[in-house]
This record gives sequence, C-alpha cells and structure tokens, in this order.
Amino acid sequence: MSQSRVTSYDELIRVRMAMSFPLRWVNSYLLQGEDGWTIVDPGPRSAENEAAWDAALGELNIRPQEIASIVVTHHHPDHYGQAGWLQQRSGAQVWMSKAAGEAAWRNWGSTPDEDEAPGFVEASLALYRLHGMSADRLAQLPEHLSGFRAQVEPQPEITVIEAGLPIRFGGRLWHPIETGGHADGHLSFYEEKTGLILCGDAVLPRISPNISYTPGGDEHPLRSYLDGLRKLGELRVGQAFPGHRDPFGKFEERTRQLLDHHEGRLDRMLELLHGEPQTAYGICTAVFGGSLGIHQLRFALSETIAHLVELEDRGQAKRFGQEEVRFGLI
Repeated sequence: MSQSRVTSYDELIRVRMAMSFPLRWVNSYLLQGEDGWTIVDPGPRSAENEAAWDAALGELNIRPQEIASIVVTHHHPDHYGQAGWLQQRSGAQVWMSKAAGEAAWRNWGSTPDEDEAPGFVEASLALYRLHGMSADRLAQLPEHLSGFRAQVEPQPEITVIEAGLPIRFGGRLWHPIETGGHADGHLSFYEEKTGLILCGDAVLPRISPNISYTPGGDEHPLRSYLDGLRKLGELRVGQAFPGHRDPFGKFEERTRQLLDHHEGRLDRMLELLHGEPQTAYGICTAVFGGSLGIHQLRFALSETIAHLVELEDRGQAKRFGQEEVRFGLI
C-alpha cells in the first residue's frame, strides 16, 4: 500500500477503507482497551480492504489475536461487510443491535435451502415498480443488488448490544443510542464524561445521510430519523467521529442543519405535488435529476418515498392507486 490509511488522534485511530463512488472511503476506528483492541465498523469486504487491514495492523504492530471485539453501528455493507472475515481471523466477538442484526439477515442472509438473500432482490424490485421506476432502470437492479452479497460474506456470529445499557470497549464506557431512518437499529456510541461520540452515519459533516424506505424495514423512516436527530442534538458532544468524512465539532449545530435540510426537502416535494398526483419516481427525478447511476438512483428513490410517507403522516399528502402508487395533495 503506497500511502498509509492510518490516522492517529488522541482518542483513537482511524483507518480508511475503500468503498464505491461517490463517498470513496468509510471510516473504521481502532480503540485499545484492557482486553485488547476494538474495531468499529470494519468496512466492506474486498481484496483491497483485506490488504488494507493487513497493512494497517502491521503498521500499528497489532496481531489479529489482539482484536478483542468488533462493534458495528449498522448493517450496511460499507460498515458491516468485513466483520465476519475479521471475526474468523481474530476470534473476536461482533457486537451490533438486535434490529441491525435482523436487517442484515433480511438483506444479506440465507438459509440452508437458499443461496440468495430471502426475498431481498424481489422485494426491492416490487417496491420500486410500485412507485413508478421505469422498466429500463428496473432491469438494472437485480445485478446491482445481488452484488452486495460479496461485500458482506462470510457473515459474523452476532452478540446483541442493548440500546440504553452501557457497554465498555476500547477502554471507555459508552452509552449506545439507537436511532432509525438511515438504517434499522443504527447505534451511536457516546462517552458522557468526555463528550466523544462515534456517530456512524446518523450525523455526517457536510453531507446528508441517506434516509431510505426499504422493503421489510421501518414504515416511517424519516419520522424515525428526525426524532433521532433531536435526541442526539440534546447530547453535550465535544468531538464527533463519523462514518464518512473527517471528525468534527459543533455537533448540536449539525443536527439542527440536518433537521432544516429535511424540512426544506419536504417543502420542495409538497410543491411538486400541486396538480395531478405523481409517482415517487416522478418526484425523485424532479428533485434529484434523471441521469443518476443505478446505485445513486436507488438511494434517491428510497429517500423520496420516505419523504412522501412523512408528508402523508403529517396529513399534507395522500396516496392513490394500488398497482402503481401516486401521491397527491389532500
């Protein structure tokens, strides 16, 4: 590896793992504790990232057997993917919330009788078809969605973190705070005495975390996310270590910015509903444009559905139709 991906801070060590465009990197964190090292969010599985972990551990003079635990904020492949591979190498326990573990199984799991994730691809196709995605874009989804399996295998054995019950790792006592919207069962870890928070993708600097309506998941993801932001914004945070981009301060201010961002997006979508009822796909292309690649389009449409459901929950919009759903004003 020509350039180190390791950055040391006073509190912890960051190791950057490669992922797909446009984010390019996900932050993994290493913390040393009494029983060994803890890795938080080990990144997506790939040959490049396996080599990156080998290089980082070698640079830090850490043997795999010294990894005591692997903590995962949520089930998305860019955070969860290498947990099983590292568990096999180190014997470490893998910790995540119950809801996150269930989401991982729902999206990436298999039973002894199934080679594919149980219904994930089919359910996603049905959802996006229901909300008006064009046939040519739907045709791109099966290969795209099936490709995530390689980023998360082998899947780990999970030990459940109970939200609200303190957990000790990396020599610190953390309060797990569960919030939804971005991912079911997403956990942030807050150390009250120092004001440190490992916030995963719940709060990101400069970019807005994707809020997705997904098959089998939270029926009201934007409502869950906004409620979670308000809860996180009440914490006295001095330094935040996010899943993407650089560590940042002014955490409470950032939560307010994200709340305002989503209120603005809700207003924009409400404006677009004047006139004839429209599909979520039509609203999506009006807000995000029609030239997105399939990866970004899937995120954009899922986020659009989440916002339209929130407008429905607020009594400002309603849905029409069954075989193809359209949204319109009350």
